[in-house]
Amino acid sequence: MKKLLFTLGCIATLISCSREDVTEYHHGRVTFPVQPGLGAKEAMAARVVPYPRQLEWQKLEMTAFIHFTINTFTGKEWGDGDESPELFNPSSLDAEQWVRVLSDAGMKMIIITAKHHDGFCLWPTKTTDHSVASSPWKEGKGDVIRELRDACDRHDMRFGVYLSPWDRNAECYGDSLAYNRFYMEQLTELLTWYGKVDEVWFDGANGEGADGRRQEYDWQAYYDLIRKLQPDAVTAVMGEDVRWVGTETGYGRETEWSVTALAPGGTPSSRAINDALRLTPMSADLGSSTLLQKADNVYWYPAEVDVSIRPGWFWHASEDSLVKDVDKLADIYMSSVGRNAVLLLNVPPDNRGLITDHDIRSLMGLKAWIDGLYDTDLLNGARPYGRGSSGAIDGDNSTSWRPRRDRTASFVPAIAATFNVAMLQEDISRGQRVEKFIIEALAGEQWDTIASGTTIGYKRLLQFPEVKADEIRLTIVSSRATPHISTFALYHSE
Repeated sequence: MKKLLFTLGCIATLISCSREDVTEYHHGRVTFPVQPGLGAKEAMAARVVPYPRQLEWQKLEMTAFIHFTINTFTGKEWGDGDESPELFNPSSLDAEQWVRVLSDAGMKMIIITAKHHDGFCLWPTKTTDHSVASSPWKEGKGDVIRELRDACDRHDMRFGVYLSPWDRNAECYGDSLAYNRFYMEQLTELLTWYGKVDEVWFDGANGEGADGRRQEYDWQAYYDLIRKLQPDAVTAVMGEDVRWVGTETGYGRETEWSVTALAPGGTPSSRAINDALRLTPMSADLGSSTLLQKADNVYWYPAEVDVSIRPGWFWHASEDSLVKDVDKLADIYMSSVGRNAVLLLNVPPDNRGLITDHDIRSLMGLKAWIDGLYDTDLLNGARPYGRGSSGAIDGDNSTSWRPRRDRTASFVPAIAATFNVAMLQEDISRGQRVEKFIIEALAGEQWDTIASGTTIGYKRLLQFPEVKADEIRLTIVSSRATPHISTFALYHSE
């Protein structure tokens, strides 16, 4: 068996890759000095790291959305708010089935639409009669959120809630002070009645209230309440911990920075920063060095890719034949989890209160594909050894390693086989740093580039035509500081 050699070079950038930076890390954000020296912004951005709650969230990789409410029974995507609670009457609601299916599919958390834009609440809230308490389901004594929470506990599944700020039923919507009190009462119930909440999901929809009044959401008060009641929960999309990737197609950017100049959340101060930089979550560039030169701050604000397994977010019988197939879901996985994001896949229960067989087939197919992808690592998860090996960093027990300039490190492959997927990971507890890399393969005497990319972050997956090589070489072409590579792996995908 031939050895598969791994060469890792590093072209010097603003900060030498041969020197380990020892300055402090910046959790969550950093403010740049007024007149930074050459390369100072890149060096500071390289040391921005996630809060512990953000790091744990990133490790989930795949999470599930449950869109389920009055819309499931009306066929609408956005309810009008005047639907009768009498319509909500699932015949066979089984939260245990939801959690079992989604857990078997590899999801690590479920987020449910506790209240969508129509204002109908899936728990017996004290704030309004527009809830399950006024429905015929279980004679008004049911609580969907409780049933899901208990099922999550039984299956060791994390739990999150979506609470729409836009409410088309609440009479006080548009009276900003009154509605913000109303909304925070609902948020308080969800954050205190059901144990640990791992993610709170806000969207940015904002409609008109009574008499055309515009609602001003008190985002800072919402965030403060969450930090008080559920300090370990991440807040998403219009929150401060996790950002919307900018599309609902399932595809993240090929250059996806978790360290961004986009200010998190919806507060007036964040909006002012983003307006000055002309940034939105949909901007193509959120973290390049060019953008850093214009910014006063950068933030650890990683991307979540939300997409539905169906054309719509809620179940519609007419879409049973339009569920995304395994090939499409695999492509989405490569373009979300494989591009430094967390995949939030929506799987809506039907009007019985069950996930359909159509969705289950695709989910199980995706899980089988993922298991097959990671079945055998040609490098067997080995760390480099030899002249280029740096060992554990700073004498700790770190699982990451760093390259030394112009050094070679080698790996012994687990098996002799062809491969068509490469996986790279940075140790993001030490920041996101790599700006550009290339992977080359040697067959005979010819080095050929088989893949290249820009950012890595928590995980980068690259797929290419099958390769059978005697040696493989990764070159970090550009990095903001010494890169910490936690994984380099080679796989074969069918």
